[in-house]
Amino acid sequence: MLPARLSPLEDLAHNLWWSWDQDATELFRSIDPYRFAANHHNPLALLRDVEPARWTELAADAGFVARLDEVRERFRTWRGADTWTRQHAPALLGSGVAYVSMEFGLHESVRLYSGGLGVLAGDHLRSASDLGVPLVGVSLLHRQGYFRQVLDDGRQLAAYPHVRLERLPYRPCVGQDGAVVEITVPIGLRDVKARVWQLDVGRGRLLLLDTDLEANSEADRALSSQLYGGGEELRIAQEVLLGFGAVEALAALGLKIGVWHLNEGHCAFVPLALLGKRLLSGEVLADARAAVRELCVFTTHTPVPAGHDRFSRDLVIATLGPWATGVGLPHAELVDLGRVAPGDEAETFCMTVVALRTSAATNGVSALHGEVSRKMWQDLWPDRTPDEVPIGHVTNGVHAGYWMAPAAAALFDRYLPGWREAEWDEQVWAGALEIPASELWALRATLRANLCDAVRVRTGHAFDPNALTIGFARRFAPYKRGALLFSDPDRLKKLLDDHPVQIVYAGKAHPRDTGGQQILSTVLRWSADRAFRGRVVVLEDYDMAIGRLVTSGADVWLNNPRRPHEASGTSGQKVVLNGGLNLSILDGWWPEGFDGTNGWAIGTTDELPDEAAQDAFDARSLYEVLEGSVVPEWSARTDGVPVAWVRRIQRSLATCAPKFTSHRMVRDYVQQAYLPRL
Repeated sequence: MLPARLSPLEDLAHNLWWSWDQDATELFRSIDPYRFAANHHNPLALLRDVEPARWTELAADAGFVARLDEVRERFRTWRGADTWTRQHAPALLGSGVAYVSMEFGLHESVRLYSGGLGVLAGDHLRSASDLGVPLVGVSLLHRQGYFRQVLDDGRQLAAYPHVRLERLPYRPCVGQDGAVVEITVPIGLRDVKARVWQLDVGRGRLLLLDTDLEANSEADRALSSQLYGGGEELRIAQEVLLGFGAVEALAALGLKIGVWHLNEGHCAFVPLALLGKRLLSGEVLADARAAVRELCVFTTHTPVPAGHDRFSRDLVIATLGPWATGVGLPHAELVDLGRVAPGDEAETFCMTVVALRTSAATNGVSALHGEVSRKMWQDLWPDRTPDEVPIGHVTNGVHAGYWMAPAAAALFDRYLPGWREAEWDEQVWAGALEIPASELWALRATLRANLCDAVRVRTGHAFDPNALTIGFARRFAPYKRGALLFSDPDRLKKLLDDHPVQIVYAGKAHPRDTGGQQILSTVLRWSADRAFRGRVVVLEDYDMAIGRLVTSGADVWLNNPRRPHEASGTSGQKVVLNGGLNLSILDGWWPEGFDGTNGWAIGTTDELPDEAAQDAFDARSLYEVLEGSVVPEWSARTDGVPVAWVRRIQRSLATCAPKFTSHRMVRDYVQQAYLPRL
């Protein structure tokens, strides 16, 4: 039981604002650093576990109480402060935005994400909160979430622990009548019940749909259990729950929604649910489709045709046919919404096609991805050239306050006044060119040492805090080529033997992705080999905490996907904010960021005959850049400082930091997609 004087801790713990306010985070950590770490940095679990004697001690600690009061007052002031939206987009304030996504990466203690798509959604929600955009997120309450990774005998094993809701900051969502909100979603011949939970995220909130209710069958209770688990029948049912449930939940709360933002094709049943409501009200199909289309914005993230969800006609009819009959939507019209060629019985039902047909604005997540998407979906607009296909781009960005290490933020506070208020201001970030080289180098030493300490604790290997540290942390999907650096082990061994270089890996492969698991096993095998042991490590159970640790601690961020398969990628953008440098294929966001002075490019933009040829070329290029540029610049010192290296850091901050934050990204969505819908 918390002493009354410390009761504000409970309110702070229930709003994820604390996770991107560094003083609030440190306040919770100082209560009990061991328990905070053991509970995956979950302050609510911390409050439940701390012994009464510690609370008595803290209540009598004038310094702790003063810090608590300061954090609470800053949170209160921040919530009531004027916002960018009120000043620059007031039309949004009368009509909110619903941002629907199958996953949200908000914090490692809240396991509602698997990878980049979810982390991007989390950054979108955080920035919308900071900017005052009236945006509400909607997803599923995944009680098991994505799997926890166990590395055993060179293999990845998957564990699915159930969450303990009482130790997480979820609250039952209460409607205008004061009752807990429960909704009904039609799936096949049955009605599935879902309770709506709420997670407070700064000024905004995330609504989560939970089917683990006694009123449902065992199969339906499991619909909101695992993220991306099971086969096609489970997948389509989850997507119906997400899309139809989002519409029902927001209606039950009486929220006025002017824009529906669909984050990837998983959400394409949102416009179908909206369409059904209009058909039931008596609108004719053509008018209803036109009206719904003007409400919807669609972001596609997948540059590979095989990566888009597709379902058979029979499964679609079995799952949505009864609903379609009830609202007067012919089954043929329903299925054709998901076909590039309506009436083609050989074509499956594609969720991305549904979203493209029912959204007024569609975008990829980088300039290159927009170009790839226009070519990929040109058949939907056969009378247009690829350049005329109505798919634009809004390049992804990352939330600076969340991903920037405290030491980096403190340095920028001293030398870049105003960066917090206008993260997108290039003139502010141009001041990075004048930050003293010695201070930037000292920052890198601090952050690298933090990573080396963590490597020692997690793996037992004593990493060198003065060695060039290369980081690679992401999903082990085959196209990301996690083992490319080991294409020529002898050449890599010579590089590591001749120079102080060390490499940190982290990442998960989907439990059904055998190719990705084999790549991870390859990296594990080489990390255990005597030639690389202690200089190449793999950190187990990659999550957002490890992501923050490695993106801040790595001097060089290695990114080597097969171009153009990386839609955007954001991990390298986090590295920029911590004074690290990117070594990357010119894919995703990097073609927009790289200028020859602010990092390194590897590989080629030319199309090679096959994947093997491309892999071989890119591997050679990677070794050549490491040997010919990266290591020599690191090694050339003046008074102990690698001057050319630090100059590259300054250029990276000045040119990339303002362009690739989620504040800039959300502003782009407001101006290019949200306001035009109102």
